[in-house]
Amino acid sequence: VISVIGIFLATILGTLVGVARLSTNWLLAKLASVYVEGLRNIPLLLQLFFWYQLVSEALPPVRQAIKLIPDYVFLSQKGLRIPHIVANDIHGWMIALLLGGIVATVLWRRAAAKHQEATGKLRPIFWPTLGFLFGPAALIWLFAGAPLELIKPELRGFDFQGGGTFSPEMMALLVGLVTYTSTFIAENVRAGILSVSKGQWEASRALGLPNGRALRLIILPQALRVIIPPMTSQYLNLTKNSSLAVAIGYPDLVSILNTTINQTGQGIEGVALIMAAYLTVSLSISAFMNWYNKRIALVER
Repeated sequence: VISVIGIFLATILGTLVGVARLSTNWLLAKLASVYVEGLRNIPLLLQLFFWYQLVSEALPPVRQAIKLIPDYVFLSQKGLRIPHIVANDIHGWMIALLLGGIVATVLWRRAAAKHQEATGKLRPIFWPTLGFLFGPAALIWLFAGAPLELIKPELRGFDFQGGGTFSPEMMALLVGLVTYTSTFIAENVRAGILSVSKGQWEASRALGLPNGRALRLIILPQALRVIIPPMTSQYLNLTKNSSLAVAIGYPDLVSILNTTINQTGQGIEGVALIMAAYLTVSLSISAFMNWYNKRIALVER
């Protein structure tokens, strides 16, 4: 769970920071540089200790929890408490429609790209994507009477009861992994953008494209060929670094199997399971990224 969420968030944050380092805004570029040079030169384990101590000591106790959304979302030393949605039959249909919307979005983007190549005209992408993804699911939810039953967290005694929980250990681990890995991803993105000839920027400006659209349509597609290979290594590092969760008491795979080994004495089998699990996940990430890298590679005649 930590690896999947962490890869998604680190990619977004790292890309934004990498682009910010190349910004013509002096303050933004310097802040991004300080972020990268500061965090990537501090050992990850120390950062995990820092974030864990920040969550467990700097935040208020449960009875004085910060109400991020009154009556619904609370932040305290015990972690983040959020409402829990009670599932019913209509939610299953909504998920099915959401998956169908993803397929429709992919088809629309391909059709828009072919239309642009044929005519030179851009078709809208953002609003149709929102419509395909959430429109059908929202309509069936409204027609069904908008059923939504939430189990809200309520303070009872010394802790909250009900709702979902993000433990302090999970929050510290996720923040630490995302911020640390995003610094390396930012440098990969910056290197990829700098590898594209300046003439590409000049040509895009000559065509009247704004910088944002030029970056998205011209620069980044070319930069991906430089970004993807080292990005794969950072995804693998994040996944393997998640094993440091044992240092702050997060019950991940390593922690649970260590407990199992202590109780059963089957050390070789337990360690073999840990190795097999990380090897399987790492090879799966490598296989997917290698497939994507081949897909975007330049094909010479």
